[in-house]
Amino acid sequence: MAELAIDIASTQTNIKGRAHSPFVWVVLRILGNPPATLGAMVIILMVLVAIFAPVIAPYAYDKQDLSAARKAPSTVHLLGTDDLGRDMLSRIIWGARSAVFVIVMTTVLSFVIGIPLGAAAGYLGGWVDTVIMRVADILFAFPGLLFVFFIAATIKPGILSWARSIGLNDLARSGYLDYAVVIMALGVIGWAGLARLIRAQVLTIKQREYVIGAQAIGAPTWIVVMRHVLPNALPPIIVALSMGMGDIALSEGYLSYLGIGLQPPAPSWGNILSENAGRYWRTFPDMIWLVLIPGLVLAAVVFAFNFFGDGLNEALNPEIVD
Repeated sequence: MAELAIDIASTQTNIKGRAHSPFVWVVLRILGNPPATLGAMVIILMVLVAIFAPVIAPYAYDKQDLSAARKAPSTVHLLGTDDLGRDMLSRIIWGARSAVFVIVMTTVLSFVIGIPLGAAAGYLGGWVDTVIMRVADILFAFPGLLFVFFIAATIKPGILSWARSIGLNDLARSGYLDYAVVIMALGVIGWAGLARLIRAQVLTIKQREYVIGAQAIGAPTWIVVMRHVLPNALPPIIVALSMGMGDIALSEGYLSYLGIGLQPPAPSWGNILSENAGRYWRTFPDMIWLVLIPGLVLAAVVFAFNFFGDGLNEALNPEIVD
């Protein structure tokens, strides 16, 4: 009887464990975390706004109407207009597209550089580990944000000069190179932390039995790493990437605010703040919405990624799962 009860309990546990796939289990864990759910909703909203910006925005982001300059919020311009008569709601909506593009491309660049280098450092060890980690230590030796400013400020003039020298004046004026500079600057800094994280994971995983077994049967190094090591190191990488996206959004805002990121008329929450904060901070509370709204939007996005990253960490970390 006791054995039968144990078998029934074991069967129920197995059925319960198979009731949901790992993905569904993670989703359920996140939905059970109110801050993480709120963060996910804000992120999804931002992505949808970025995708459908041409449809949602009531005006073009660079459309000027001097006769409607510095208008208060109204039914015609829900968030008012700036000094050039540009609709603030439209610029903030298009700013979401700029933010999403920079976040995605910077994350991809950091991933492409950091994951292979971190995996090589952890798995191969020796001089490979020493060289890669010393380069990462050099990057960590500088204050991250100041180093980003330095890279962006030094790279940008050279890239613009090169584009003009080969006859790409339209490209130099288009603003696309501003995106390239911001993505390069943030990606060059971002890969080091990711490489250090994946290295620590690989150092642990390569000592496990299934990896040693794969090595014992003569599996090539790249197969061992790609099939047995990296898949088991993904959870902390996913968490780090999700939480790092908020930092990317904030850093892009900093760069654009200081004039070395995205330049007007390209829409960016940072350059919207830069254009208006200098004019209106002395006349507070006049035209305060021109500063308050983009600042609140940027802060909401940063908090959303942090909340979602924390919830994702709790969902993926087996030590935290009840």
